[in-house]
Amino acid sequence: MAASDPTSALLREAVRRLAPVLPLLTELGSRFADAGHEIALVGGPVRDAFLGRVSPDLDLTTSASPEHTEAILASWADTHWDVGRAFGTIGARKGNQVIEVTTYRADAYDRVSRKPMVAFGDNLLDDLARRDFAINAMAMRLPSLEFVDPHGGLADLGVRILRTPGAPEVSFADDPLRMMRAARFVSQLGFTATPEVVVAMTEMAPSLGIVSAERVRDEFVKLIMAPAPRQGLALFVETGLAAHVLPELPALKLELDEHHRHKDVYEHSLIVLEQAIAMEGPADGPAASVPGPDLVLRLAALLHDIGKPATRRFEDDGGGVSFHHHEVVGAKMTARRMKAMRFDRDTIKAVSRLVELHLRFHGYGGGEWTDSAVRRYVTDAGPLLPRLHRLTRSDCTTRNVRKARSLSRIYDDLETRIARLLEQEQLDAVRPELDGNEIAEILGIAPGPVLGRAYKHLLAVRMDQGLIGREAAVKALQAWWVDQPESDSAT
Repeated sequence: MAASDPTSALLREAVRRLAPVLPLLTELGSRFADAGHEIALVGGPVRDAFLGRVSPDLDLTTSASPEHTEAILASWADTHWDVGRAFGTIGARKGNQVIEVTTYRADAYDRVSRKPMVAFGDNLLDDLARRDFAINAMAMRLPSLEFVDPHGGLADLGVRILRTPGAPEVSFADDPLRMMRAARFVSQLGFTATPEVVVAMTEMAPSLGIVSAERVRDEFVKLIMAPAPRQGLALFVETGLAAHVLPELPALKLELDEHHRHKDVYEHSLIVLEQAIAMEGPADGPAASVPGPDLVLRLAALLHDIGKPATRRFEDDGGGVSFHHHEVVGAKMTARRMKAMRFDRDTIKAVSRLVELHLRFHGYGGGEWTDSAVRRYVTDAGPLLPRLHRLTRSDCTTRNVRKARSLSRIYDDLETRIARLLEQEQLDAVRPELDGNEIAEILGIAPGPVLGRAYKHLLAVRMDQGLIGREAAVKALQAWWVDQPESDSAT
């Protein structure tokens, strides 16, 4: 399309932002043109250039067949690959830049399995019409740098809205995962979905069930890892998508009783997430700073209270509402849901453990914990301790300034005590002061269950009393052994 004066100014700015990769793009564009093919930069890189963002990918679309694309790339790139050939995509690397070139598409979808039945197209406009949102349906022909925007994506960028190129119900029927992408783009870009998009998402949310759990999970991860995911999560919940992906999240919208005796747990969880994000360290910071964005911390913050609906009880005396052991119940619910979403084992273990531990600090009260209790807090958290610090602090959402300051001071005291004990006792690798071989020799026993019990006893001594020295550890072991039934038969 011909560019108007305002568009020309925006285009010049976008081209300026693409300057670092423009020589590479124009060189590649010339090679395709010389071979008689069209090629254009498309989608995210074009959108991001207008937004002033750096796109990590260079996605291109072409009239060339995958075979012709591969031949051109093979003679130009440092290396190339064809793992996406079935979908018309050939990848390549030139220097440090990774490029993906896809033949024009005119997909039709099996609306039962959602698997695309690939059909190659023959022109750029048809290819753009099949894309998810208008802001991703802009292109820049190469090497001419002609801007192509048949669906008004640039105007949408200006007013920060998310709209489909055609009817949203048709687009989402073709590919229900696009509804998750809508929530993700709201989080990543801070845009607002149009009313038509919201209505279609709400009506068609159940169709998300035909998309693989792994693909849905990947979109959810991108959503929650965005700089400010709150609005995307709100869209995710309000349209009903969450009910088919993470039903425990909308379930946090507990009905308020007439006396308003408990907080809105859903709103509280979103605030905790925002506060946890604010406590993440810089991306290149040390591990102890929890470099952001941190998936484990964010998931734990969002899910820390998901056990509350299942444990809510109204007290008989009319004094309030209790959620006894909701952290234990929540940890189990978290593990089950994350497993269903196909998260990896380590991430599931870490997030569910943080959910289980998130209330532990509240037993600290006015700082009356013994050193033994502090040791157990540290060793139970293990390598998750920096995240637990941030989760616990984020969990304070009270509007009572005096109470908030008091909780912060108390946790400051706990962290000071932890730091002192870590320096003195190396609690991050706490072990008994006698190893298994020493225990076996002192008691005259062979490896087995009895030795395991003895080791656990000395570990408990270490936790309760700290470092007491080898001689005292031997005496503690011998005193324990006197009361064991196996002591009479030991040799």
